[in-house]
Amino acid sequence: MNLFQANHIEKKYGNFNALTDVSISVPEGSIYGLLGPNGAGKTTLMRIINHIYAPDNGEMFFKGRKMVASDVVCIGYLPEERGLYKKMKVGEQVLYLARLKGLSRTEALKRSKYWFEKLEIQSWWDKKIEDLSKGMAQKVQFVITIIHNPDLLIFDEPFSGIDPINAALLRDQILEIRNTGTTIIFSTHNMSSVEELCDRITLINKSKCILEGNVREIKRSFTSDIFEISFIGDFGLVKEQLNSHYQILDHKIVADENFIRLKMINRQNDNMLLSLILPFVHVTSFSEVFPSMNDIFIKVVESSNKQEL
Repeated sequence: MNLFQANHIEKKYGNFNALTDVSISVPEGSIYGLLGPNGAGKTTLMRIINHIYAPDNGEMFFKGRKMVASDVVCIGYLPEERGLYKKMKVGEQVLYLARLKGLSRTEALKRSKYWFEKLEIQSWWDKKIEDLSKGMAQKVQFVITIIHNPDLLIFDEPFSGIDPINAALLRDQILEIRNTGTTIIFSTHNMSSVEELCDRITLINKSKCILEGNVREIKRSFTSDIFEISFIGDFGLVKEQLNSHYQILDHKIVADENFIRLKMINRQNDNMLLSLILPFVHVTSFSEVFPSMNDIFIKVVESSNKQEL
């Protein structure tokens, strides 16, 4: 079941197309990656979902029905451009914004203390936002985004400006929140985070969707038929067996163990590769090499740009 669905969304600013016939379907309880170069239209789509902007055309559905403005109370949005009151104290600000999201003061205080302890930021309660580093302020904004337990969370570059330790901490919290059933739309330029976190993605370029699907299935669809094998035994025998079927790209020996990288010349069953060499050597590892999401991102965007010319 899809928690959120957008159908044929279009948005123009004057003569500029920000979104052109964009459709996404976000399964309930998933982390959905919204990817694209700068200026592709991602932020516009996120603002439309939050009813900050209205689309020129298209429809949105939430929990199986047509989305209405009041559904925004069920959404938590962490924008790339942070929006905290710099002169306010941290605790005062968290409570104030939690109350705006419908929590009683008692419940807001309870949840604030829970998250402050979880993120180890109890000592920041009486600090002013202007006295915090960018990474520290990011943690506060994260708490404000999730404090009302929304059904849908939208994170726009949540790890921007924070160190690797705190990025890992927030990443763990995002996964934990997802595991409770919350649905997440996640936008980032960090493709390693996409591989770690996202179940499905949509890639937008120049206002249009150019790639959509399950992350694992997308990686498999871009396979380059390259394999890595390690084995103990005679490399010459292996080379002889593979001669007409595979091109050996790299070979090295470490402590009597052979490591080879090879490319399949004619697409064969993976088991055939193993069957050719198993009678002659002891195979210690075998894996197909799939392209990274970063490689796929670059390839698909470059191809899309060429088609535009």
